[in-house]
Amino acid sequence: MSAGEVIIDVRGLTKSYDGRMVVDHVDMRVERGRIYGFLGPNGSGKTTTIRMLCGLLTPDEGEGTCLGYDIRAQARLIKRAVGYMTQKFGLYEDLSIEENLDFFARVYGIAGRGERIRATLERLGLYTRRTQLAGSLSGGWKQRLALAACLIHDPQLLLLDEPTAGVDPSARREFWDQIHELAAGGMTVLVSTHYMDEAERCHELAYIAYGKLLARGTVEQVVAGAGLLTWSVTGPDLAAAAKLLRAAPGIRTVAPFGATLHVAADSEAAMTAAMAQPALAALSAVSSPASLEDVFIALMQDAQDNFVGAKP
Repeated sequence: MSAGEVIIDVRGLTKSYDGRMVVDHVDMRVERGRIYGFLGPNGSGKTTTIRMLCGLLTPDEGEGTCLGYDIRAQARLIKRAVGYMTQKFGLYEDLSIEENLDFFARVYGIAGRGERIRATLERLGLYTRRTQLAGSLSGGWKQRLALAACLIHDPQLLLLDEPTAGVDPSARREFWDQIHELAAGGMTVLVSTHYMDEAERCHELAYIAYGKLLARGTVEQVVAGAGLLTWSVTGPDLAAAAKLLRAAPGIRTVAPFGATLHVAADSEAAMTAAMAQPALAALSAVSSPASLEDVFIALMQDAQDNFVGAKP
């Protein structure tokens, strides 16, 4: 496969459970070597979408290809070319790092198993710890072992479902450095995350809320497409000010950021009117660029809950 080749090309993906549509006619194209991030609240359909994209779950409606295979008719072929890392550590804690990798190498029927295991251990900096029991590892090292297990069969596509939950910032940074190295080598990565700084490290983003794809593109495209007008508000008693601003017409979001409030409004006129309240006279507002988190919050507020109308 060459750079720029479309790895995933799907249309109209739809999935329902108990009368509730958790993924609602999603279209998506992902090129080789891209890190594609999925953002959205819990229960928004991110994981379900990822699984359907890669043949791990059959859609109720929709069609398309992944790695050149039909997501319906050739799902088994897709699975063998995919590495899937779940949020919860799922390896054998009473086995060593090396024994865990040996188990997965046997499952995939890898020829030259010993050489592949050693190469994977060295690639992820695990070789000196290879005899350590998985259950004794810290969160960051468990994460690294889980990634090694996903890579042991040399997949073309890597799925990461909330991969850094509960991991310290240093380990998260190291993990993302490894992911970018993999992408630079031609691997395609789909990752769901709640961390805005992680989302900003993705080449492209898809924002899913209540089953609907609300925005997609690069970080710059997603932020620009939201059309948010934002301000940084400073001054005394910001907690009381936040309540007044949230109740004002045309104010979309108000969020505390340290010693400031980050406020998004429908228009400059709406913001001017909100700040004209006598109780806010001691505050000042300065226009500031919208952040990805501003967009995340605004899109979530605008989305319609897909539990509405679902079966009890």
